[in-house]
Amino acid sequence: MEVLYWSLLILGIIYAAITLLFGDVWDAAIGEIIHIPFLQPAVLLGGLTSLGATGVLLTRYSNLLPWLIFVLSLCAAVVVSTIMYFFYIKSMEKSEHSIAFSLSDLIGSIAEVHTPIPAQGFGEIIIYSKTGATNQIAASFDGIEIPSNTKVVIIDVRDHTTYVSPMEELQRL
Repeated sequence: MEVLYWSLLILGIIYAAITLLFGDVWDAAIGEIIHIPFLQPAVLLGGLTSLGATGVLLTRYSNLLPWLIFVLSLCAAVVVSTIMYFFYIKSMEKSEHSIAFSLSDLIGSIAEVHTPIPAQGFGEIIIYSKTGATNQIAASFDGIEIPSNTKVVIIDVRDHTTYVSPMEELQRL
């Protein structure tokens, strides 16, 4: 029985090392194809590793019967797996948010001109948000020159270019 416990313990350690080094490759290859929330590989192998570790310790340092050692090791594995799932996996899933956006989401946003926008050309604007700042290519919606540091509003987005108007122009209307 001790060989089984050692095997599970070593398997778990090897899996942890492989996951540490190649975890993103596995996620990219398999992705959401195999996704059963409570049967995550980290939960299963964490439980098997704890079963092996508990089995090794109880076999070496206690005088309990082998079947009792297995039952206690199995209980420890269930407890560790449950804790790992609810306190690690679930909390990590909740924290995985994307800061990605679509250019069409920017329409109506306020920005600042970084590189001057010529009347018939392109410049650059900076859009500030809670998650940071993004630079975008911009052209004048009204066909007028817009100098640096001017506050603008994004009117339209076409062909990956934002079309902007100065805030003063909009306030006059």
